[in-house]
Amino acid sequence: MSKAYLGIGTNMGDKFKNIKDTLELLSENNRINITKVSSYYETEPVGYANQDWFLNVVCEIETNLLPYPLLDYCAFIEQALKRERIIRWGPRIIDVDILLYEDFTSTDEKLTLPHPRMIERNFVMIPLYEINNNLVINGEPIKNIIDRLNGEEIRKVNHER
Repeated sequence: MSKAYLGIGTNMGDKFKNIKDTLELLSENNRINITKVSSYYETEPVGYANQDWFLNVVCEIETNLLPYPLLDYCAFIEQALKRERIIRWGPRIIDVDILLYEDFTSTDEKLTLPHPRMIERNFVMIPLYEINNNLVINGEPIKNIIDRLNGEEIRKVNHER
């Protein structure tokens, strides 16, 4: 089994339900085991500002899916929850991104790993640090990356899962 980290975000409809449904769809796949889920975080939008704040989590999984089939399953979840891609960085019912997959790296058009903008995003790095503060990303300890962040506003949300 390989360890991977997924970023999950939403800013449309019932945000808590969208994340819950995503986690359930991940759990239903017998080739994926969710081992950790971060706290929920609200964050202001990045890129396209004229939209509602996002609700985000990061989860750690163990999987025997290879990176591209895992990407396909993430796309299946987005499709199952009716995601529409209209505006880049715009409102979305759900977004499921592979952030890291073991030591796998890729720079092709379909899949870039580690995720190319993750180290610039509070909504990824803070929940990722919460569930694994020993990660090294692109050769750098996650704590050093966190210490440099000064992006979007973020706040932890208390929510029973």
